[in-house]
Amino acid sequence: MSFPFNPRQGLILVETELEDPSANAVLRLALDTGAMMTLVSSSILTALGYDPTQATQHVPMTTGSGIVTVPCLPLMRVRALGLERTNFPVCHTLPPTAGVDGLLGLDFLRGRSLKVDFIQGIVSIA
Repeated sequence: MSFPFNPRQGLILVETELEDPSANAVLRLALDTGAMMTLVSSSILTALGYDPTQATQHVPMTTGSGIVTVPCLPLMRVRALGLERTNFPVCHTLPPTAGVDGLLGLDFLRGRSLKVDFIQGIVSIA
């Protein structure tokens, strides 16, 4: 499957759908092959009915300012780039100035072949 992007923009933005029994949301996540885990803004997770204080998993995350421990929550369903993951854990921490709803990380892409063509502006995944 192939998806177009603007190769002249700073980020590759991926339309991502989060599904929960009570709500759905379509987000703009930045494709980030440098992020080991997928991140979603805590305000969005809260709006979908998730409670970050109830997270049972916390993971260390290296940021530009050091190592922080962030909570992770399993989401019912995440769809992006023609792929679907269920019971998919996402972590949540992003500065308000990020300009995106989150990051689509390597954990979402594992087990697939990813090609990013900056000449044609196409992301291909198989």
